[in-house]
Amino acid sequence: QVQLVESGGGLVQAGGSLRLSCVASGSILSFNVMGWYRQAPGKQRELVATTTRGGRTNYADSVKGRFTISRDNAKATVYLQMNTLKPEDTAVYYCQAVYSAYVYWGQGTQVTVSS
Repeated sequence: QVQLVESGGGLVQAGGSLRLSCVASGSILSFNVMGWYRQAPGKQRELVATTTRGGRTNYADSVKGRFTISRDNAKATVYLQMNTLKPEDTAVYYCQAVYSAYVYWGQGTQVTVSS
């Protein structure tokens, strides 16, 4: 059973930065795609950023230029560096891993950006 554990969330002022981490229970080399999603109160979960096993990345338009996704295969960890945070970035952030037809989710970490 794959387990994903997120950390790094918290309260930050607008314009600040946070780095989220997602540690997988096993090697992440087997995952086709890993990514970050977020869900704000009353809204649907939305894609933030993804990275493929080959290193290709994809970002939501709302975070392009501010967020960076990266992975450390040796540490089985995926990161989300978030800079120039805005109040609208406030949400629970979830890590996702995809292997073949299987999709795994972490428990989420809260990010709150105050104005």
